[in-house]
Amino acid sequence: MAEAMAAPRKSRSLLLVGLLIVLLAIASSIAVYFFLDARDGNESADVVEEQPAEPPVPIFVTIQPFTVNLQSDYGDRLLYVGLSLRVNDDETKDFLTQHMPEVRSRLLMLLSGKSAEELIKPEGKIKLKQQILGLFDEPITTPQPTLAISDVLFSDFIVQ
Repeated sequence: MAEAMAAPRKSRSLLLVGLLIVLLAIASSIAVYFFLDARDGNESADVVEEQPAEPPVPIFVTIQPFTVNLQSDYGDRLLYVGLSLRVNDDETKDFLTQHMPEVRSRLLMLLSGKSAEELIKPEGKIKLKQQILGLFDEPITTPQPTLAISDVLFSDFIVQ
C-alpha cells in the first residue's frame, strides 16, 4: 500500500514541477517582451532627439559691384569690389535696402582711403571686413533700429 501512495505523490510532484517550469517560461517571456518593447520606445525617442535642427535660411543684402580709385605711389590703382552683407533678420535687410545710397557712400569713402598694397594681402582683406562692419556702428538715421549684420562676404575683389 505504501507503493500505491508513493506513485500519486510522485506524479503530483512531477506535475507541479512541470507546471512551475511552464509558469516560469511564460513569466520570463512576458518580462522579455516588455523589456524589449520599452527599449525600442527609448531608441525611437533618442533618434528623434538626435536629428539636427535645420539651420536658419541665411539672409543676404547684395551691394552691386563698384570701382574705386586707390591711393598709390605708383600711379592710378583701382579696386573693383562686389560684396554682400549677411544679416540676421528681415528688418535689417529692409533698412539697408532702403538706405542703400548711404551705405554705398560710406563704403566708397572707406575704400578710397585704402592703398593697393594693403588690400592685396589676406590680412588687409580681413581688416577691411572688420572696418566695413564698423561702418554700421555709426547710425545712418535717427532713430535707427539695431542692425544685425553678422558678416561681410566678397563676391568680386580685383585690384589693378
